[in-house]
Amino acid sequence: MTKETFMIEEISKDIVLLLMEEHGMSMEEAMRTLYTSDTYDRLSNPCTGLYTQSTAYVYEYLEKELATGRIA
Repeated sequence: MTKETFMIEEISKDIVLLLMEEHGMSMEEAMRTLYTSDTYDRLSNPCTGLYTQSTAYVYEYLEKELATGRIA
């Protein structure tokens, strides 16, 4: 496992937990929400560098996407 893959997985795990806590989603729903989002597409692309940011920063991107339907 590469460092990048590890970081992406850790951020993803934390975001799923945040979605469950803050939005009352089931684990399945939270995972589906994250993994089908544009935010996750960017997070999982090492070229964007998004995986180097904090979980809170990436979660904020996802929150904006969920609220507006697009990444700000």
